[in-house]
Order: sequence, then structure tokens, then C-alpha cells
Amino acid sequence: MAKYRLDYVWLDGYTPVPNLRTKCMMREYTAFPTLEDLPEWGFDGSSTQQAEGGDSDCILKPVALYPDPTRVNGVLVMCEVMLPDGTPHPSNSRATIADDEGTWFGFEQEYFLMQDGRPLGFPVGGYPEPQGEYYCGVGFKNVGSIGREIADTHLDLCLEAGINHEGINAEVASGQWEFQVFGKGSKTAADQIWMARFLLLRLCEEYEVDVEWHCKPVKGDWNGSGMHCNFSTEYLRETGGKEYFLKLMDAFEENCEEHIAVYGPDNDQRLTGLHETQSIDKFSWGVADRGASIRVPHSFVKNDAYKGYLEDRRPNSQGDPYQIASRVIKTIQSVPTA
Repeated sequence: MAKYRLDYVWLDGYTPVPNLRTKCMMREYTAFPTLEDLPEWGFDGSSTQQAEGGDSDCILKPVALYPDPTRVNGVLVMCEVMLPDGTPHPSNSRATIADDEGTWFGFEQEYFLMQDGRPLGFPVGGYPEPQGEYYCGVGFKNVGSIGREIADTHLDLCLEAGINHEGINAEVASGQWEFQVFGKGSKTAADQIWMARFLLLRLCEEYEVDVEWHCKPVKGDWNGSGMHCNFSTEYLRETGGKEYFLKLMDAFEENCEEHIAVYGPDNDQRLTGLHETQSIDKFSWGVADRGASIRVPHSFVKNDAYKGYLEDRRPNSQGDPYQIASRVIKTIQSVPTA
């Protein structure tokens, strides 16, 4: 028997954006535990805006686990929050979402690294050089001294944890970075994004750096942060077709308000029609158009096939991937394939 460190991770009740929380339990196992081996665990919901002080018990229900690459015999445990009677807590955005393992998601998570209240590379009381050379940039003047180290280390941690991390790049603004995660189904993809966020936050503690998830942390002529949602279904991958695609785009336009409602708060500050975005009150699609609501890759329309994946560019960096993926699936399911 060996002692295992179980770090339970969950989303609190703060709105409009929940925070990640964690606490540690030590347990003995003969081997790396399975999900079924992990116990439910209580916590004080009155300290996380999930209960009143007079009845504060909430329950953590393990739903996914990952090896912790920073610990010996460490386990990262993604949890749903439940009420004592076993029903999902109102803040539990995972329990009741639409899910389909045949719908695949690739999330592009953008974020800013902040130190002393300003993005890395921003001088005290001023601004760095305008946007232009930072995107996928190289060299100290473009990416600074620790930004790439943080992003690279985070990638390695995610891979060692079994998260399907697919890449990183410096983004358009100074101090802004992006990582990409791919998963099959709403719950799998979103679990991995939330755990990747957790690993990034925990890593940045070592550098005395904060992660800023807000979609427009620097006002003015600077790009905001998105979480572009790439998606495909078995039908889109295998069959597709222009007629079906146009019906699907009609459905996305008809459900535009429902999508914007769950695509992250303050999106009006980011979706202005500038900085490679469509205006929040409009819907458009376009081939290779970074200013469209949904960008269609050239590969999708090649040979007039209209087959492959699509990119919804409206979700922002603060968005809840559970709700984003669920909303995409609901709209797709509203369009018949035959």
C-alpha cells in the first residue's frame, strides 16, 4: 500500500465566472486509483458562495482524474459539486449539459500573464510597442523573459497529466498567450480545459505571476482574449455537404442570443467588429475570415465538399467550456441530417 495525494478540484459559486478551488486528501491504495476508488468528500459551501452558514455542507463528486506530474503518487481529481441529497448543486454547470462523444471540440484558450497589476512587457504607467510583432514572436522584446518558460512548462505538465494539449503560441498583444486542448464530447473537452487552467494557475504561483482570464483586460487598441471553439460531428466529418452546412449556419444565426448568453461575460467589450471579431449583435460566416462569427477553413470547402470542422470565434477566454460545448451541440442537434 502506498500513500496517494488526491487534489480535489472544483468550481465555486461565484458569478458570472466561477473560480477554481482545491483541497488535498491523503489515501492509501495498492496502485494508482480509478475513478471508482475515489470517495465523495464534503466542503464548506458557505466559504465558496455555494451555501449559507447555517447549512453549509456541499459534496464533491469525482468525475475525472489525472496523474499529477508535480507530485509523487499525486492525483488531480476533477469534481462536480452536489447537494447533500445527491442532486446537482445549482452552480454545477457540468451535470445537466448536452453531451455527445461523437462531437469533437478543440478549444483555443487565450490569456494574459500579469505581474504587479500589468501584462508582462507593459512598462509602468505606459504601453509597449503597438501590436504587430508579438504574435508567434521570438526574442526578449516580444515575449519577455518568463512568458515562454511558463507556457512551455505548462504544456509539459498538461501532457504528463494526460491532458490532450495540442500546442501553444504567443498571442497578438504583449503578455498574451494561447494554448489549445482537444477532446471528444462536451464533458471530456471541458474537463480538460478546466484542469489545464488549474495547472496554469498553480504553476504561475511559482513565478509570482497572475493569469488574467478577462476577455478585454487592456482597453483601447489591443486584442481581447477569446476561446475559439473548433467543432465537428461525425456527420460533418464523414458526409457534410453545402445544403446541410447552410441549414446549420441558419440555426446558429437563429440561436445567436442563446450562444452569446453562455459564451462568456463582457463579450461586448471584445466582440466590437474590430480586432478580428464580428460585432456581438451580428452573425456571419466566412471562409478563412477571422472577422466572422464562424470561420470556415479552406479545407472544409475544398472541392465543394463542405466537410470537416468549423471554428466559432465568439466564445471568450472567461467562458465556461461546459456551457459553450453544450450550446453548440444543442444547435447542431436542431438541424436534421437527412
